[in-house]
Amino acid sequence: MPELPEVEALAHDLDRRLRDRPITRIDLAAFNALKTFDPPLSALHGTLVERVGRHGKFLDVQAGGLHLVLHLARAGWIRWREEVPALPARPSSKSPLAMRIVLDEDEAGHLNGLDVTEAGTRKSLAAYLVRDPLEVEGIARLGPDPLAEEFTPQVLRAILDEAGRAQLKGVLRHQGTIAGIGNAYSDEILHAARMSPFKPASSLTDDELAVLHDAVKVTLGDAVDRSHGLAASELKGEKKSHLAVHGRAGQPCPVCGDTVREVSFADSSLQYCATCQTGGKPLADRRMSRLLK
Repeated sequence: MPELPEVEALAHDLDRRLRDRPITRIDLAAFNALKTFDPPLSALHGTLVERVGRHGKFLDVQAGGLHLVLHLARAGWIRWREEVPALPARPSSKSPLAMRIVLDEDEAGHLNGLDVTEAGTRKSLAAYLVRDPLEVEGIARLGPDPLAEEFTPQVLRAILDEAGRAQLKGVLRHQGTIAGIGNAYSDEILHAARMSPFKPASSLTDDELAVLHDAVKVTLGDAVDRSHGLAASELKGEKKSHLAVHGRAGQPCPVCGDTVREVSFADSSLQYCATCQTGGKPLADRRMSRLLK
């Protein structure tokens, strides 16, 4: 799933490609992806792209005073095309294409555009065309952006105290609490902070709070810096190559060499290093415990 650093890089790359370009048309290939009906997608035809920005993990393409908001969910992605077919895209159950944004002709006479795709059968990619981004419920309830200057240790303390005994992992990745951090970067932040994902949020000392706040800023900031200037096609590989623990179960921890462990849930999992984060004690993995009975 694209998280804050990848969506930030996508927004930057798309802003460079789309700004001040007219939208010729938008083809909707997966009708279930569009969550709004007024205004219609045709309202964007012939408008100029003003900018492309980000709200948490949401992309925001602004054109003609409207906002085309995209949430790529778990398996969505965006592919830049130097040339798109002249004929509109058609719905197909065999194609991952959800939406195509077609721009005017470039200097070579080609129609450039974006393909918004979603792999797999679990379709949760969402598109909204709205007059104000806050009309999108997911944006309206976002917590503070962790890369904003306003995200201070005091703000983080208030968030953790409000969460009470909730586990740090869940607090970090809850979008209504902190915007943009997902499963991967919450694992990476907690590994950098040397904290258990199950540690109660309100139990942090002042020193631990400072360490966690620094880990949030540095982990995300470094990922954004590495991703800056990369094309969409390069972002997934860049992210994967710099992860310390997430998705690396069974491999050695790059800090201490211990084996990275995993805790599995119904539809997700987390990875951590016991030596770095839990004093050498493995966390309980209920699914594995059931298998061993």
